[in-house]
Amino acid sequence: MRVVLGPMEGVLDHLMREILTDINDYDLCVTEFVRVVDQRLPEHVFKRLCPELDQGSQTKSGVPVHVQLLGQDPHWMAENAVMAAELGARGIDLNFGCPAKLVNKSKGGAALLQHPELIHRVVKACRDAVDDTIPVTAKIRLGWENPDDCFEIVSAIESAGANELTVHARTKEGGYKASEIKWDYINQIRQRSSIPLIANGEIWNYQDGQNCIATTGVDSLMVCRGAFNVPNLGNVVKHNATVMPWSEVVELMLVYSQYEIKGDKGLYYPNRIKQWFAYLRNQYPEAAELFREIRTFNKAAPIVEHLQRYRDQLVAA
Repeated sequence: MRVVLGPMEGVLDHLMREILTDINDYDLCVTEFVRVVDQRLPEHVFKRLCPELDQGSQTKSGVPVHVQLLGQDPHWMAENAVMAAELGARGIDLNFGCPAKLVNKSKGGAALLQHPELIHRVVKACRDAVDDTIPVTAKIRLGWENPDDCFEIVSAIESAGANELTVHARTKEGGYKASEIKWDYINQIRQRSSIPLIANGEIWNYQDGQNCIATTGVDSLMVCRGAFNVPNLGNVVKHNATVMPWSEVVELMLVYSQYEIKGDKGLYYPNRIKQWFAYLRNQYPEAAELFREIRTFNKAAPIVEHLQRYRDQLVAA
């Protein structure tokens, strides 16, 4: 089984990738998207989102990192795929699944699911532009509204020469509703095509992963939101590990705090840590209580001091 740590715009930054790959046996990570419009972007844009390019396009624990691009112009997507490759990216991933309204309004992400022929041109342009040794992959949803559209979309991507495809088993209109997950469509895609697949959506624990594999026939899984609910979800899904106890989660938040404040995103730290709490509350009841205690703080120092006191009280108890 392969388990991939997926991208989450504005949440799963390089610091979080470093922490989560350090404690999990992930096989691959994908960055937040690089937004491509009408130019070849400068080096600093890529390295801001993927500083791992300076260390062999992998995290410090050795997990490969692929750079994700989002855009709709075949020429400029190809130009930026070449740029990422020149900077050392181990792989290029193309985002055709982001459901964010702002992204879709500018005809990016999931908006392209309505235009399979354009998806084909984007993928082919990138695949033709980049050396064959660098995988060019894509991520999609099942369609905009109709999941049956997935077959034409997959055919467009496969015929364009993509090396692998991640399928989030919901339509754009399905959002993130659990009731909208349609793993059986991934099984149908697998039976109709030969492109290697990664299954994504509603994998929160070991049993979900096993159920997904049984339903789809695909043994490569991507986790995203669940990796924030359960920090060691990679190991839970892959090895049936025990869910990380709350005391270890608190320690991990303090490690993250040190990384964030030293890094280039120190000003964003209060928002980032509060975002993480929003996910942790789904798994750990204690997180809701601790969040109430720190939610009014808008500077890093008092949040970190409170976490340290809380940690010391847990140890002493």
